[in-house]
Amino acid sequence: MIMDNTVRTGTELLWSALGGDPALVDRVEYGGVSGLLPARLPVMDLARATVAACSLAAVEHAGLPGPVRVDDGAVATAFVSERHLRVDGREPVNFAPLSRFWRAADGWVRTHANYPHHKAALLTGLGVPDSVEAVAAAVAERKAVEVETAVYAAGGLAVALRTPEEWAAGEQGREVAARPLLTRERLDEAAPRRSRSGPLRVLDLTRVLAGPVATRTLALLGADVLRIDPPGNPELPDLHADTSAGKRTAALDLDRPSDRRTFEELLDSADVLVTGYRPGALDRFDLERPGLVTARLSAWGDYGPWSGRRGFDSLVQVATGIAVVEGSAAEPGALPAQALDHGTGYLLAAAVLRSLTEQRRDGGSRLVRLALAQTGHWLTHSLPRYEPERYLVETDSPLGRLRHALSPVSYEGGPSGWTRAPGLAGADAAEWLGAGS
Repeated sequence: MIMDNTVRTGTELLWSALGGDPALVDRVEYGGVSGLLPARLPVMDLARATVAACSLAAVEHAGLPGPVRVDDGAVATAFVSERHLRVDGREPVNFAPLSRFWRAADGWVRTHANYPHHKAALLTGLGVPDSVEAVAAAVAERKAVEVETAVYAAGGLAVALRTPEEWAAGEQGREVAARPLLTRERLDEAAPRRSRSGPLRVLDLTRVLAGPVATRTLALLGADVLRIDPPGNPELPDLHADTSAGKRTAALDLDRPSDRRTFEELLDSADVLVTGYRPGALDRFDLERPGLVTARLSAWGDYGPWSGRRGFDSLVQVATGIAVVEGSAAEPGALPAQALDHGTGYLLAAAVLRSLTEQRRDGGSRLVRLALAQTGHWLTHSLPRYEPERYLVETDSPLGRLRHALSPVSYEGGPSGWTRAPGLAGADAAEWLGAGS
């Protein structure tokens, strides 16, 4: 069993952010294979903690005593579930050819063009035909931020690579840093909607990947999850196959009066509404209902100059400096999983369950808000991170000034280090210390 303070820290931090009883964290048991999802950032700690918090919220909501078991192997596999998917033996398609890093005139840009309309907007913003070579040439002759600005103006998705320091100094980075990991609000005194019998009803208005992970988890726990997509713009087939377990899906055009009425009837009888569109995209629809638990997910948060931007896990990694931390001098890197998506998904499910638990006791319509950028900030600033400098010391010696590792052998009353520094090879007398006295 893994049971050290580092493993518990993430779960305790998340459970506190969710407003849970600290004593319940003792119900969580950790185990499984170690060393999974290796990265410079504590990705496995994020994965383990979000799943633990979600499981703990599920146990609390169901009134079960626990324990909650968190297996690192199961967690790590689930965090790359889209890579393990096979459809009749075929491997999934997770990124389209134009969704990748490109070298710009002064750095790097990452684009996201998996959806046809995003691909079209990317090409329009760059003014090029549909080819990898044409996009590469257009990006190479421009500055990275110029590409970002042009593509977003056309309705596409492109983000210039930033260092952590550059992100922190920018306005959106400052907005993210000034806010909590998630927000939870009680909006009124309305009675809960769960007075009727039957399963929890969850209306799912989310897109890849965090929102569908959250609602997939709620479906696992027995909720009747109904996902609504606009006709002509369904989820990508492989992502649908990976994230739709336990759900039902339907297509409604909310600009068509008959479909709008159907949607409003569904919302009138829903217990939970989960949305994953960018802030403002659904404002023209009246989504408020008394007693409803609403969970809103976005990429960048509903504040700051980037609040209206679309975004995905891969782009948030690039903007916030994570791609620099995980990369090299030669090129940017990436986390070993879309951990911001998956982690935020489990955290979103946990927030919904905790809101339902509190609503059952105190009533009131509830609103929770999460953002991938907030999860990224939590990963880079809140979780314990391996820093080898903490375990290195410098010592003067006949060989020169040495930097070397501390011994891992440590116990109460034991030595703090060696009493003798390394000397010149063969320079000592062949005798025991004190032998001539």
